[in-house]
Amino acid sequence: MKQITVISGKGGTGKTTITASFASLAERVVVADCDVEAANMHLLLSPQEVYKEEFKGSKIASIDEGKCIKCGVCEKLCRFDAIKAFQVDQILCEGCGVCEFYCPAKAITMNEKISGYVYVSKTRYGPLVYANLKAAESNSGKLVSVVRLHGRQEAEKGAYDLILIDGSPGIGCPVIASLTGVNLAVIVVEPTFSGIYDMKRILEVVYHFKIRPTVIINRYDLNIGNTEEIVEFCNLNNIDILSKVPFDVNVVKANVEGKPVIEYRRTCGASKEIYNAWRNIKKILSEAREK
Repeated sequence: MKQITVISGKGGTGKTTITASFASLAERVVVADCDVEAANMHLLLSPQEVYKEEFKGSKIASIDEGKCIKCGVCEKLCRFDAIKAFQVDQILCEGCGVCEFYCPAKAITMNEKISGYVYVSKTRYGPLVYANLKAAESNSGKLVSVVRLHGRQEAEKGAYDLILIDGSPGIGCPVIASLTGVNLAVIVVEPTFSGIYDMKRILEVVYHFKIRPTVIINRYDLNIGNTEEIVEFCNLNNIDILSKVPFDVNVVKANVEGKPVIEYRRTCGASKEIYNAWRNIKKILSEAREK
């Protein structure tokens, strides 16, 4: 079973658009949308939900009024000001557990709360696993790991030989959880100054986990000078450029209709280059298998 993660150093680079087209091109694939704070792959793949699972990623304090001796220790120690008049503000509570540890009457317990949901669904390409983290909830990295676990289980159950992971943007915990143990990283970058900087940042993470990086330059024709800088950087560092995808209004039209662009118009400029990128990915994986 091979695993590919599509990532970007920043949001809005077209990562999900490209990943959805890869799902369309793959023969048998499990898709895992690991952008749990803003999942949107389901908008393009039109899944049918199979089941939903609660994700309990954090805890919240609860005070037993029958045991509470009104000593005020919990209120004094809570650095988040979540305890007032011996009541816990569920929004302010961060679940650190200090109040429970120091309560002399053992009147405080930490209870798990629902932080989000994991969805396992089926699409015309294969299973899709995705999740939604509730607003202001933490442990998105843990939720990504849960999504990937379900993805592997679906792949094993259906004998799929490829898992395609749509990673989170940036370099934080969700990205790390999206990358660990994969066979190939596909970095989607725009030809902007911030795009180049963020590409170099995410490369440091990829190299840390000893994963082979590849690059797709999306909307490359918006700034040819910056595109040439990216190409030169990749050549100097022996990074494969899978393709240079042009700006194409058909991508916008496909997103509006809820389809991967490669299905919406297979002969447009963006679709042709995404197909070239997928062909190069298959070649890289084939060469790695032979070694």
